[in-house]
Amino acid sequence: MLDNLNLLMLAPVLNVQLLLDGLFIGAIFALAAYGLALVWGVMNVKNLAQGEFVIMGGYFAWYLGDLGVHPFLALPVAIVVMFGVGWAIYVLIISRVIDKDMFTSLLATFGLAIVIQQGLNLAFGPEVQVAESGFPTISILGGNVTVAMIKFYSFLICCVLAIGVVAFMKRSRMGQAIRATAQDPRAARVMGIDTERVYAFTFALNAAICAAAGVLISMIWVIQPFYGITHSIRSFVIVTAAGFGNLPGVIMAAFGLGVAEQYGGFVLGAELQQATVVCMLLLVLIWRQAQMRRYRQAVQ
Repeated sequence: MLDNLNLLMLAPVLNVQLLLDGLFIGAIFALAAYGLALVWGVMNVKNLAQGEFVIMGGYFAWYLGDLGVHPFLALPVAIVVMFGVGWAIYVLIISRVIDKDMFTSLLATFGLAIVIQQGLNLAFGPEVQVAESGFPTISILGGNVTVAMIKFYSFLICCVLAIGVVAFMKRSRMGQAIRATAQDPRAARVMGIDTERVYAFTFALNAAICAAAGVLISMIWVIQPFYGITHSIRSFVIVTAAGFGNLPGVIMAAFGLGVAEQYGGFVLGAELQQATVVCMLLLVLIWRQAQMRRYRQAVQ
């Protein structure tokens, strides 16, 4: 570990490589995290199957790529299909626990995650898969820094999708209904908003956003039926750190987590890279608890 730290100090260009990779990956993290923030903020449901939605999107890209279709073309297909899947899951499962206590919704989504994992395992097997994009890797700064073009294109796609979601939330009637329901569901119902339809649309939109992130991840990293938990933890870290409805905060937290992961993998080794995410979650929870204690007032 000390040798790797010394290497970072002796070769500053390595920091540029890690920062670039962290920012590119962080943009994809922000997509899945914003979907979780929507569901959590609007419906008060902590979706433990968030990462499984991401992996499902990745398998769309891999499967179509295996059939000879470029994985990028799987992006709209995955978004549309997962929107429908998310709506069906809401009607069959989430709608029955949305008014229950938090523990019930956690159990329901945890069970959903297990079902999705086993379904993907039965359908595609436990092997690690990757969707081949075929894009080259270029060198900059005299060949000392490499940039995989798939990461750069994924970064651009994430920016376009983020702008589209923000515009939808601000300008469309459904987006305004979602924001109104998040602020006060009872008042929204009084004003004539069908909150049940809003909840279904929000959960379906979250599934579609996760599918888009999964398609990009399958071309950059690898996918496997049981890898969803890592993406769920990342999303929880980002949303907990940024807070609900704070898109700039989600983006900054995602970039920070992406960079922290890259540095953690380089300094501690690839086998401990995921441990960086868990440590970040613990630090965020401790920080949030300290904030709550600071503002807590004693009842006389």
